[in-house]
Amino acid sequence: MVVCLTGLWRYRNYLIIFLIPLLILPLPLIVGGPVREASCGFVIILMALYWCTECMPLAVTGLLPVILFPMMGIMESSEVCNQYMKDSNMLFVGGLLVAIAVEYWNLHKRIALRVLLLVGVRPALLMMGFMGTTAFLSMWISNTASTAMMLPIANAVLKQLCDTEAQAEEREMDLMAIRGAGTGTGVPKGQENQAFEMGDKEKSITIGRRLKREAKYLNLDKGMSLSVCYAASIGGTATLTGTTPNLILKGQVDELFPGNEDIINFASWFGFSFPNMVLMLIISWLWLQFMYLGCNMKKSFGCGMNKDGDKEAYGVMKNEYKKLGSMCFAEGCVLVLFVLLVLLWFTREPGFMPGWATVLFNKDRPYVTDGTVVILMSTLFFMIPAQLPRCGGYSEDDLDRDTPLKAPPTLLNWDVVQEKMPWNILLLLGGGFALARGSEVSGLSQWLGESLAPLQSIPPFAISFRLCLLTATFTECSSNVATTTLFLPILASMAIAIKLHPLYVMLPCTICASLAFMLPVATPPNAIAFSYGNLKVMDMAKAGFVLNIVGVITINIALNTWGAAMFNLNTFPDWANVTTIHTP
Repeated sequence: MVVCLTGLWRYRNYLIIFLIPLLILPLPLIVGGPVREASCGFVIILMALYWCTECMPLAVTGLLPVILFPMMGIMESSEVCNQYMKDSNMLFVGGLLVAIAVEYWNLHKRIALRVLLLVGVRPALLMMGFMGTTAFLSMWISNTASTAMMLPIANAVLKQLCDTEAQAEEREMDLMAIRGAGTGTGVPKGQENQAFEMGDKEKSITIGRRLKREAKYLNLDKGMSLSVCYAASIGGTATLTGTTPNLILKGQVDELFPGNEDIINFASWFGFSFPNMVLMLIISWLWLQFMYLGCNMKKSFGCGMNKDGDKEAYGVMKNEYKKLGSMCFAEGCVLVLFVLLVLLWFTREPGFMPGWATVLFNKDRPYVTDGTVVILMSTLFFMIPAQLPRCGGYSEDDLDRDTPLKAPPTLLNWDVVQEKMPWNILLLLGGGFALARGSEVSGLSQWLGESLAPLQSIPPFAISFRLCLLTATFTECSSNVATTTLFLPILASMAIAIKLHPLYVMLPCTICASLAFMLPVATPPNAIAFSYGNLKVMDMAKAGFVLNIVGVITINIALNTWGAAMFNLNTFPDWANVTTIHTP
């Protein structure tokens, strides 16, 4: 029996792939109604189960609409394939190209170490520095890359602090022993037992100090690991290109509501999400500070303290920074292009005044988008040389005159991009857009909306809060990309049916999909932090549960305050008053 069950477990993915379609095949027949709506519902349920179980790669599951929609008469193949390369996909590609350039020239490490050198190595300030730096980096590069870079630095600094404190204690005990030996030439007769008791007492004191020190730094190590991985997830919510669910929201809104007047762009997203990110980051820091560092502000912030260990730990970060050397020409170019890109994004359509794109290009139609800007800037990485041009060119060894001279390389080359670009996410994004389009064309969106119409009697803030809790729970056991891909079309249909602003439910649920704090398998940053071996699942669950609740609350506070003012969420917009498109 055990052997049989073991064999089934080994072949579980094959069983899931072939059995799930057979098991859910009766669902369209039970539900009844038009065939096309039922067929589209079958595809969505099938892909949802495949995504949740990960029996196939997520990107391969994302390709199923290309097969199933044409065969079921839902959409033509050419129309389905068009969904896999939209404006949001190009925005994703361009953002990743910029991130790859920043990582390739170690600009992110230089920024991180510079900030850490400013905040110092006091426990609370060190945690604050690591969280702020990780969150900032995650706004522009992948959450996984920022976590993988910051955790080794954090561990090295903590190890140095622990080792230095241990050495100081050893010196103190040696000094005490020398002082004790210097008080006399021997042990008086009749006091041998007392001397032995004093020696045992010193040993017990030494062991007690060591255990206390190890416990303190184990707690500090846990807190620092969690702070880095949580900050990476929180920081990714601040920018439109920070994490994939944000781009999925933009793509779904543009697909389902073509006349939305570019309501979601880089500037509007940043204006809403950045203050919320800062608020969540501060609360997360306070919670982790309370859990792992305690409430002793003098020890945490180092008020009135000046330890040699702090100087040596500070020296570890300083040496790492020195290894980078001075900023080279290539780093300077990448930094300039990065800053220019951010400025162009903010000023393209700032909202409170006409942007440069409106004045120059978008006078009657939105020709230029955020995707256009990022592709322009990322293309320059393949045009600008990585070294200052000079007459004659360059050789690998300037002293060897026989070596043929070459032109300097560019800031990026395609081999580096090919190695680091996660092409699978493009297919995953396209699969989500195809599902949204299929739901619209088949009439499934309209059917879902009519079914959810009774929710109109519930206050909007209660709907948003409950949906955020549902999303935050679901994303703990499913990827955030799959979660947003599945939920957003349904939420859009519900909003239309109950005459609620679509962003009132779509926007908070998208951000909540990134609040996967409780389990190591929930996100790659969590898994990286857990792989260092100091954390237990219960450590992450206890800290993450509170932060999940806090995140849902802060997002809904943001939604009903500055979010309502920014996006006019208290009224049902004209562009959301759409009818489902039916094809013959």
